[in-house]
Amino acid sequence: MTQEPEVTEVLVVGAGQAGVAMSEHLSARGVPHIVLERDRIAERWRTERWDSLVANGPAWHDRFPGMEFEGVDPDAFATKDQVAAYFEAYAEKIEAPIRCGVEVASVRKSQGIPGFDAETSAGPIRARYVVAATGAFQTPVVPALVPETAGVHQIHSSSYRNPGQLPEGAVLVVGAGSSGVQIADELRRSGREVYLAVGPHDRPPQRYRGRNFVWWLGVLGKWEASAPPQGAEHVTIAVSGAHGGRTVDFRDLAARGITLVGRANSCEGGKLRFGTDLATNIRRGDENYLSLLDEADAYIARNGLDLPEEPQARELGPDPACVTDPILELDLAEVGVTSIVWATGFRVDYGWLEVDAFDESGRPRQQRGVSSEPGVYFLGLPWQSRRGSSFIWGVWHDAKYLADQIEIQRGYLAYEGDAVPRHPTDEPAGGADAEQRPSLAHA
Repeated sequence: MTQEPEVTEVLVVGAGQAGVAMSEHLSARGVPHIVLERDRIAERWRTERWDSLVANGPAWHDRFPGMEFEGVDPDAFATKDQVAAYFEAYAEKIEAPIRCGVEVASVRKSQGIPGFDAETSAGPIRARYVVAATGAFQTPVVPALVPETAGVHQIHSSSYRNPGQLPEGAVLVVGAGSSGVQIADELRRSGREVYLAVGPHDRPPQRYRGRNFVWWLGVLGKWEASAPPQGAEHVTIAVSGAHGGRTVDFRDLAARGITLVGRANSCEGGKLRFGTDLATNIRRGDENYLSLLDEADAYIARNGLDLPEEPQARELGPDPACVTDPILELDLAEVGVTSIVWATGFRVDYGWLEVDAFDESGRPRQQRGVSSEPGVYFLGLPWQSRRGSSFIWGVWHDAKYLADQIEIQRGYLAYEGDAVPRHPTDEPAGGADAEQRPSLAHA
């Protein structure tokens, strides 16, 4: 006997920061909905981050507007456990209809009626709208460069927890975004020999002239950038909230004993080859850093702000030997590298969403989260509407926009119209019964 589906207006899949934000905005509009989460609320913050991780932005900024972090100084950086607890408390505060431990196997268009049918581990659900709030950080990307026969322990940064987890020996960290930089620094502080492969990156100051980088990106309008610069779609941000928040400087990392190398390109016979791009990547990161200082200084002068000068921020030390005379090939066994940590990002995985909303590469076809499949929405994507979309506060604003779009569509569907179709010439515009016909503006 076929089980009758549970019916709801909106089905939200995922209860991380995106799903919680979506629930808040739907509830504010009185829209019936269900949020399904296969694990626990904010599970990735709990189990897919290393032990010492803290947020990269201060607590006053990296949060939802409706609630502050409890027990965290506004200028401090919340730990991963505090972030997970924050979202759990937020969901409780807004009474979000979240069901944990429920996995969505598939979502397909309903046959002969509007909406979608979802098969879940708790039974079928039918919804008029579906919001994929699982974000873009779903499947870890590990380049197929180093074969298993090389005898090196390889893990993705999402599986890294602490230095004691890795076998004794040197470690190669591939990727110079926030994750790669912080993991490499932690490993070096634990006494490990560390190599760090540095690719293209942006490098904002953690603080400058008494203000955090999140404040500068805000007042300079950079969080609102609608698209990344041409050719920089996948450039990472090298920034860290660790140790009270410090500006990332690869020269400092080298001075502490980390050997910098270029982008990892190929591996043969246990020898890993790197690109000649290291010095270029460091220089372009410096240019990004200095350009932000220039814009900050100009903003201060233009607005007459009384903020302390910081000339030492522009003092860049000499390039270390590993940059001026880069290592282009590394014999992993010879130098004692026993582990590789791939801080190389993620790819999307919407295998459960069986609708016409993806391009040939499996990426969502969407505009600000509104997909090419009517009734399907995406939330939590990088650059979904702006630079800040994948950040905690940014996803909250994107969720508000999607809730508005769903409400607009509900208004269209609520319009019943005339029983008999009319031709435009049947009556003059603004005729006698014009006021009796409902307007979409009030549907």
